[in-house]
Amino acid sequence: MSERRTTALKRLLTRPEMAFLMEAHSGLSARIVEEAGFEGVWGSGLTISAAFGVRDNNELSWSQVVDHVAFMTETTAIPLLLDGDTGYGNFNNMRRLVRKLEQVGVAGVTIEDKLFPKTNSFLRSELQPLADVEEFCGKIKAGKDSQTDADFVLVARVEALIAGWGLAEAIKRAEAYHRAGADAILIHSRQSSPAEIFAFLDEWSGRAPVVLVPTKYWRTPTEEFRARRVSVVIWANHVLRASISAMQATAARIRAAESLIDVEPHVAPLHDVFRLQGDEELQEAEKRYLPVARGASLSAIVLAAGAATDFGGLTTAVPKAMLKVQGRPILGRLLDDFAHFGCRGVTVVRGHHAAAVDVAGARFVDNAEFGETGEAFSLALAEDSLVSGTLVAFGDIVLKRHLVQALLEDAGEGITLVVDSTLAASATPDRVRAARPDSGRFEFDEVWLVGIGDAVAPAASHGVWVGLLHAGRDGAAWLREAIAAARADGTLRTARLSDLVTRVLAAGRPARVVYVRGGWVNVNNLTDLVDASGL
Repeated sequence: MSERRTTALKRLLTRPEMAFLMEAHSGLSARIVEEAGFEGVWGSGLTISAAFGVRDNNELSWSQVVDHVAFMTETTAIPLLLDGDTGYGNFNNMRRLVRKLEQVGVAGVTIEDKLFPKTNSFLRSELQPLADVEEFCGKIKAGKDSQTDADFVLVARVEALIAGWGLAEAIKRAEAYHRAGADAILIHSRQSSPAEIFAFLDEWSGRAPVVLVPTKYWRTPTEEFRARRVSVVIWANHVLRASISAMQATAARIRAAESLIDVEPHVAPLHDVFRLQGDEELQEAEKRYLPVARGASLSAIVLAAGAATDFGGLTTAVPKAMLKVQGRPILGRLLDDFAHFGCRGVTVVRGHHAAAVDVAGARFVDNAEFGETGEAFSLALAEDSLVSGTLVAFGDIVLKRHLVQALLEDAGEGITLVVDSTLAASATPDRVRAARPDSGRFEFDEVWLVGIGDAVAPAASHGVWVGLLHAGRDGAAWLREAIAAARADGTLRTARLSDLVTRVLAAGRPARVVYVRGGWVNVNNLTDLVDASGL
């Protein structure tokens, strides 16, 4: 069992060697901090506020902060110590804050002995009033009494040096907070020299773990902190400040050049963004949970190049794939159905009124010869997208989503076609004959394709292919071979997709059939368009 993050943070505070926490202000920056090798994250109140574009004056509510740091804990495995300002109110606010922080996986919280609402320690610090010692001790006790995890860390931040109240006041407050139950003391200073910090450490003499934030006395060698047995050093705002400089420079450069030419080589590659977002984990989860054959990735090629005439003028300016069914274009509905099952890349082959084929998230390939060529020629134009785990579909079919699910559940590494058995003996093109007809019962054995298209007589047909198939690793290669053979013998331009499948069968390669019963319409005329609205 892995160590709890609360336990890990407490161990960092109490072990002999010094630990370092790095500031983060978002889930992305927290993951970057973890990847850099830091043992913990500092959830800085200043930088989290800045990331929201507001001041470090409690302009963010405590609930907004809790919701935000939840993303930071979700993206990392290392402990996060949150800058909890003053606890966002009195002892009662403190109790609720601790409970909520535990719920979202925060390992500890630091609270400072100023009044709510606070002002950042480096702004008008001499004018900032400090909290009453006894009241602040009560807040510490309330926080410790409210935690359900015994290792949850509460750090008391002493602001006496910031406010100019002197060393004696700082020691007095630190001792009181330690007695009240604080797990560590954070002593803060706005001086560029560490002298008053070192004076505090000498006087404190290790009575409890001490945390430092050397933002102002940054020139001090780290060995000086180590020699004085400091427990934790926090680098409090440098990830945010570095990002501001980089963003300002990049924005200015692009604005001046009106181009990305000089910027793109110097920024993080896009795949780094995807990696930090955890895309690899999502891919693995898709393999495990989505009903895609053998965990293959899923893509699609949609053939939508053909012209249409039997629609009473509806296709004068748009192709039939963009006609609307229940208020949505046929093509858009089909792509939504594919996306539901994890389809991440779609290539649409356009032709008739190509410019009017406009759906989000698709790559387009245009068949300029759509009037003289057929389905196989269109597929050949998108051949580079015909890879393992590709759905191939006509762009004018409207179907119920369970047909796609049935296909993916039975698809393998070869070719698998969806066949409507209610249309057995039909004179419709793309008739199918299989090794056996649809029994109407659930069958464990696979059904193999025997023939498809004109070679199958209506009387011998077991159904009609609906215009949807899945090509696995081998199936995609077989279809590419069939395209090459048709190209070589001069038949590719006028061949149907079923002709390519026939070539696959003739080469001794198997194809499977998944029987369905209705639930789809191939929209070829106005009557079909009306029928499709019932799906």
